[in-house]
Amino acid sequence: MQNHKFVLTCCSTVDLSKERLDERNIPYVCFHYFLDGVEYVDDLGATISANEFYQKMVDGADTKTAQVNTAEYVEFFEPILKEGNDILHLAFSSGLSGSANSARIAIEELSEKYPDRKIMLVDSLAASSGYGLFVEMVADLRDMGAPIEDAYEWATMKRLNIHHWFFSTDLTFYIKGGRVSKLSGWFGTALKICPLLNMNYEGKLIPREKIRTKPRVIKAIVDKMSLCAKNGENYSGRCYISHSACREDAEAVKALVEEKFKKVKSIEIFDIGSVIGSHTGPGTVALFFEGVERED
Repeated sequence: MQNHKFVLTCCSTVDLSKERLDERNIPYVCFHYFLDGVEYVDDLGATISANEFYQKMVDGADTKTAQVNTAEYVEFFEPILKEGNDILHLAFSSGLSGSANSARIAIEELSEKYPDRKIMLVDSLAASSGYGLFVEMVADLRDMGAPIEDAYEWATMKRLNIHHWFFSTDLTFYIKGGRVSKLSGWFGTALKICPLLNMNYEGKLIPREKIRTKPRVIKAIVDKMSLCAKNGENYSGRCYISHSACREDAEAVKALVEEKFKKVKSIEIFDIGSVIGSHTGPGTVALFFEGVERED
């Protein structure tokens, strides 16, 4: 499968493009989602594009998601092991899903069957394109020839240095999913409140501020990057942005990052995939970068 000393794997919830993962030689295991009771594989938009998916939500489709179970992980890992490869799997945040635990159980089973192979797991404590950014940073190490043990140790030490900041301009699906009460949602919508959230040290999404109006929340999210990024506004790493059917808002965030961070290496925009998007609905923008260790 690869010429590297180990195979780096992840879940489809990295919210990168299929082309990017193929190009970087990163196999991924797919979560599942349901639209009006019909099950789909989260195949990075190959079956249903992001825009089509969000339009179905707007049109009233009921959405649900399902994590990867142990049997699916065994089925995913085993062919890689059979080819004689070791595996480093970076799992979707355990703060949002039980899939990391399913992967752990699968690895215990397979370690007995393939005692000569190394199978290592790191809980990324990350989601969406922040998870994608983390996976790509570990892929850089792999490509530089780092052995699996070094990549594992680096990933374990650095996972809390990937910052995730999210805002939403549409509370409809937060209300529908029960994450915001109907009353709070009504007031929030009437007052044009855009919640600002981030990922904490346990890999859970935490509401941090309620900010009125979209222009203010766009400024606020970039201010958080100034505060938290490695070397502040001299940040020279990569910056990823993801969005759910609100490209214009993502572009506005990108423009402000470009204006404030003159040394940034690259800024890329991706779609929030169907699994995370099932919970946020359209209207969410997320900003990801490397920074100081997340402590709360």
